Parts: sequence; structure tokens; C-alpha cells
Amino acid sequence: MSIREKRIAWAVGIAGIGFLLFLVVRSVLVKPLQDVERKIAGAKAKLDTIRSEKRAYEASVANLKKIAPLCFADKVDQASARSGEILTQILISSGLQESDFTRLPSGPKKMRGANEIGWSVQGEGKMAQVINLIFQLQNSPYLHRIEGLTLSPAEVPGRLKVRFRFLTLVLESGPVIEHKPLKALYALDGPERKMYDLIIARDILRPYVKATPQEPGRTPAQQPAAPPSKPGLDNYRIVSLSEWQGQPEVHVRDMASQKITRYKAGDELAGHTIVTVDYRPMPMNKNSMLESFSRVIVKIGSNFWAVEPGRTLADKFPITPENLPPGINKS
Repeated sequence: MSIREKRIAWAVGIAGIGFLLFLVVRSVLVKPLQDVERKIAGAKAKLDTIRSEKRAYEASVANLKKIAPLCFADKVDQASARSGEILTQILISSGLQESDFTRLPSGPKKMRGANEIGWSVQGEGKMAQVINLIFQLQNSPYLHRIEGLTLSPAEVPGRLKVRFRFLTLVLESGPVIEHKPLKALYALDGPERKMYDLIIARDILRPYVKATPQEPGRTPAQQPAAPPSKPGLDNYRIVSLSEWQGQPEVHVRDMASQKITRYKAGDELAGHTIVTVDYRPMPMNKNSMLESFSRVIVKIGSNFWAVEPGRTLADKFPITPENLPPGINKS
């Protein structure tokens, strides 16, 4: 081996030894330092996450302290009873008749940190009274939401049909407080309510009735009176399917006399035998996009029929024995 080759060999050997020394130093000193830096960065990220979660927790606690006094109660049963009581008070203070309305409880529906409960309400009354009802519900100081509000003209001019869901929340882990009655935000005789009087004055939902032309020279008093006719099935309108002391009641309005009569299971109504009141949520008969929360089951001979609130006996629809509520004798 020549001197030149020996020098090259020595240079290669020294370079190899230097590279090995670099790897040894890197593995012994540099890599542990890099691992420590990565751990520090991870710890900082976790600390930032913890701080963010703590801020969110503190904000949630602050919100709960504000919301909890607006809830009806801390327990589902108590909140349901209290909200139903407040709803009845609002109906009465609005000038409406309890017998013209059905109120069916709904829920509880499990949500994150709370349970949603509510009432499905439907009925009818004078336009001014229905406006009072909506005004008081919308401005109620309690934690609530109005869902599915529907207004439609009733058969009698100046009256409205109303339907809605009154929903509220019951907190699962809210602060323990003493719930006190809350004062309404606005009074019915205040200027905030009077802003809606124009709706009542115009009676914008009253159906148009075409004037009947009179014969020349004849006054309305001289018109021959129509002979009295026997009331048909469309004369009996279901206005309420409520419960009293655990027993369902069917409230029926006689459209001729405008009187409301209460019926119970087993009673006869215009040739129909009242079987029971079905409180299961089901699609409405004439509009499957909407949900009906009650219906009265009647029987004619061996056939079963159902009538929804707000409908007359003429609007009844057949129901098969398989779709009947449990406990009904299908024979």
C-alpha cells in the first residue's frame, strides 16, 4: 500500500470514528434534550386546554346561576306541576275558558345537562283573549320556549283556534336555590299589550262572507224563516280532551246552542259510544306532517272511529283494532 493510499485510509477511518462519536453524543445528550422539549410543549398544550376548559366551566357556572332562578323547579315532577299551574293561570287571566282547551304533558326529553318537559296546548277563544294568551306566554319571565304556534279562524266570527307547545328545562346539576314566583314582564293593560289592538280591530283572520242580495221591497224581517233541521254530525265539535282526577273527559260543543257538555267513557253521543281518549302522539289524519297528541275513540256497531280535537263527529276517521290503545276490548 502506497503512502497516498494509507493517507486516504486514515482519513476515511477518522471520518468514520467522528461520525460514530457524533451519533453517540447525539443519542446521549441531544436526543434526551429534544424529548424533554417535546414533553414541555405537550404539557403547555395540555395546560392551555385545562385553562380553556376552566374558563368555559366558570362561564357555564355563571350562566347557570342566572338561569336557575328562572326555572320552575329543580325536579321534573315539580317543574311539570308548577308549569301546568302557571299555564292555567295564564289561560284564566287571558279571559279564556279552561273547558275550551286541552293541555297534555310531554317529556321528559333527555338533553345535555337538563331534561326538557312541556305541555301541548290547543283550544279556541275570542281573538282578544287569544292575543292576551300569546302575549303573556311570549313575555313570561320563566325559562321557556313556544314551539309550533298555529292560529286559524274558528267557525264563529271573532274567535280563533290556537295550538302550540310550551317547553321548559329542568337542570340536572344546577345550583340549589329556593324558587320564588316571578313577576310578569309586562301587564295586560300596559302599552306593550295595546300595540296589538290593531290586530283585534281589523279582525284579519275572520273568513270572508259574501253578502246575500235581498229581494226589492222586502226587509230582512220579511224573509221566510227556514224550517228547523235536525242537528247533523257536524253540529258536535270536540273542544277538549282533558283529564280530571285521572279520568279522561270529552268536552263537546253543540254548535247550535253553543253549549259545552262533558262526556266520559261509555256515554252515548249522537249515536256514537265513547270508548276512551287516546293520548299517544300520532300523525294528524288530514296532515301527516303535523303531530296530534290526543283523539277520542268512538264506536258504532263493531267499528271504531277516531275524532281529533277541534274536529266534529262528521270528521271522524276509521281506526283499525291493531291501532287501538292498549286495554280496549276490540270485539
